[in-house]
Amino acid sequence: MAAPAAPPSLDQLETAAALVRTVVPPTPQYCWPLLSRRIGAELWVKHENHTPIGAFKLRGGLVYLDELRRTQPAISHAIRKLEDEIGEPLFERTSREGTLTAAGELLRGYAERLLRLRGEAATALQELRSLQRGQLTITANEYTCLWLLPVLDSFRRGYPQIGVTVQRSLASQIPDQLLERAIEFGILSFRPENERLNAIEVYTDSVTFVVDPRHPLAKRASVSIRDLGQENFVAHIVASPLRRRVIETFASHETPLNMSVELPSLEAIKRFVMLGNGVALVPGLTVQPELARGDLVQVEVPELKIARRLWLVHRKPASLSHAGEAFLSVVRNLGSERGHPFAFRVEQAEGASARE
Repeated sequence: MAAPAAPPSLDQLETAAALVRTVVPPTPQYCWPLLSRRIGAELWVKHENHTPIGAFKLRGGLVYLDELRRTQPAISHAIRKLEDEIGEPLFERTSREGTLTAAGELLRGYAERLLRLRGEAATALQELRSLQRGQLTITANEYTCLWLLPVLDSFRRGYPQIGVTVQRSLASQIPDQLLERAIEFGILSFRPENERLNAIEVYTDSVTFVVDPRHPLAKRASVSIRDLGQENFVAHIVASPLRRRVIETFASHETPLNMSVELPSLEAIKRFVMLGNGVALVPGLTVQPELARGDLVQVEVPELKIARRLWLVHRKPASLSHAGEAFLSVVRNLGSERGHPFAFRVEQAEGASARE
């Protein structure tokens, strides 16, 4: 049996490290609060997937290739192997100056392009890590997008180079889009029952009963649900958990719910009610400007005190992009700075939750 190779010296290690860092930047370390809390100590993680090729193995390959480059017989062997692969000589064998053949000149052009591309890729990856470029894709609906606006305002001020795309979708389709990796974040008014998704509570809203200022009920601070049996409700045409709950609440109080008009958007519902056509139950977040201007009047209905929570959702197993991590940090800071109704409550795997 051959004797084991001697371990590298300190000088050799330092030389190899200097070589590697000309191509691969040091792997970043992250301290994850939840992991640290779990093990009871400060834990720092070096992510293999954050290196340019997603693996540590590149370091050994670079050192080996450098050794080949500096060893003449190895270079000659590599050249002969390449010539055998392409079936063409690369150097004029009669020339001592190492003159390239036509095939060699052609191949050199491609090699130089590859080296330039490698440099461009390294620069692009560094810009991605430093948040000088990147793309964030979020899906929301007409309602949940309103929570997103102040978050995006803060995010764009801090990271103006990051592109942001907000897609509109039915809430029922957003969990599938997340699992299919079509988007990075989704905003929902319900917590999805899927163990592969992580949900963060970010806002608490309430259902608001609104009427036109000229409506007889507008002069009353509060009404009973039984007073609404003769009213004509303008409703959203899309079925939702909130709609089902409202129907069940009216039924439990033995009060008819007359949904005489159904419209496709919350904006249309508000405008139709402002014209004096019936009354509506809408999320409070959607009518703040109209209530402030006096275009609509809120009337309390004790039996319809229904809280609505908004959830920021992303895939559990997947690592967030650098832009995604920055976005999550902005959401966390907004919840801390503004307080209720903004929040940042993380649902943990055990079913417990923690506020950060």
